[in-house]
Amino acid sequence: MKYKVGIVSLGCAKNQVDAEMLLAKLNKSKFEIVEDVAMSDAAIVNTCAFIDPAKQESIEEILELAKLKAEGKIKCLIVTGCLAERYKEDVMKQLPEVDACIGIGANDKIAEIISHALSGNKQELFPPKEELSLEGDRIQSTPRHYAYLKIAEGCDNHCTYCAIPMIRGRYRSRTIESLVKEAKWLSDGGVKELILIAQDTSYYGTDIYEKPMLPKLLKELCKIEKLKWIRVLYCYPERITNELIDTIATEDKIVKYLDLPLQHCNKDVLKVMNRKGDLESLTKLIQRLRERIPNITLRSTFITGFPGETEEQFEELAKFVEDIKFQRMGCFPYSQEENTPAAKLPNQIDEDIKKKRAEIITERQQLIMEEYAESLIDSEVEVVVEGFDRYAECYFGRSAGDCPEVDGNIFFTANSIKPTEGSFVRVKITDCLGIDPVGEMI
Repeated sequence: MKYKVGIVSLGCAKNQVDAEMLLAKLNKSKFEIVEDVAMSDAAIVNTCAFIDPAKQESIEEILELAKLKAEGKIKCLIVTGCLAERYKEDVMKQLPEVDACIGIGANDKIAEIISHALSGNKQELFPPKEELSLEGDRIQSTPRHYAYLKIAEGCDNHCTYCAIPMIRGRYRSRTIESLVKEAKWLSDGGVKELILIAQDTSYYGTDIYEKPMLPKLLKELCKIEKLKWIRVLYCYPERITNELIDTIATEDKIVKYLDLPLQHCNKDVLKVMNRKGDLESLTKLIQRLRERIPNITLRSTFITGFPGETEEQFEELAKFVEDIKFQRMGCFPYSQEENTPAAKLPNQIDEDIKKKRAEIITERQQLIMEEYAESLIDSEVEVVVEGFDRYAECYFGRSAGDCPEVDGNIFFTANSIKPTEGSFVRVKITDCLGIDPVGEMI
């Protein structure tokens, strides 16, 4: 009998790549992969545990699948990913419906674990995090035209609010050769946009080459003929070198888009976060980026209500966001994560205040992004087609300034020629709806 296996992957794109590797291992082991996890014999939840809402989403997904198991619709339930790794001693105690809880270091053994679970044997398996494979076959779960390339695992930054180092371990870079090989394989399969991810992409190579090697990696990837766009996420500001800026500026395939997770701008808040920089240095960096790379799209994320954040420090952050005018931005209230240094700090801030501060910045940012969308009217942009919206009765896609799943879309009409998903077209922007530009294909 060929058992059916389905997987639900939650959280970030890095987790999604892990899920794609799990699927490839299962496929090789003669399991039948099904898209609808409710139709599977064995259901896997690849969990996230970065902050409280992510943990809650993971638990809710496990409980939903547990109902299907109780109804006899699925035979076993496996939990892996960050929640399993972080709460290894608690998952099966609190959720007895789970048949196997495995840490990330056990991902290579997924086929064997599922076979045992289907035989009625409950398991908890937590090998060292370092046993998580950094490379291997994948079954791509994104649309055919774009894919994520995870260039490293883990993190050495130890920001005081963050649990990632304890969940994922130390920073481990992959070799340039292995990344180029995987990127070529992805491009041969139809990928036109490659999105580089790691907890900190700008740290890439420091551990194995003894110096940052992101510029070198980017130059090698740009040699791959079939790739059209290369996008870089999660670059820490203190590691943005002139070499990296010049590489982004001069390599045509690298989209002029950069994700800088700044988190704050006040030097005292950043210091307690164990982050580098201050208002002056961050402002100068952004000026340098915009001068050297005209029309660059900048994305950032910020945390409000970090322990001890005063009203004055919050106002400094709000003014910084208003002055800089990031084209893309997310803002989140501080999440007090157990066993992190920040969780033990005095002067924890009331939940309502944290949320209110995040709402203030988000509302101001909404206006900035609406102004940016309006500024695009009468311009022509290149758009990768993502699909057709039946309700709006038009096509939609992304410009080089839009990262999939986190940024918005451009909606457009097409007359005689109907574009296909993954194709690149020119669109003239004629209007905007909120932060989403609207136009017509040329």
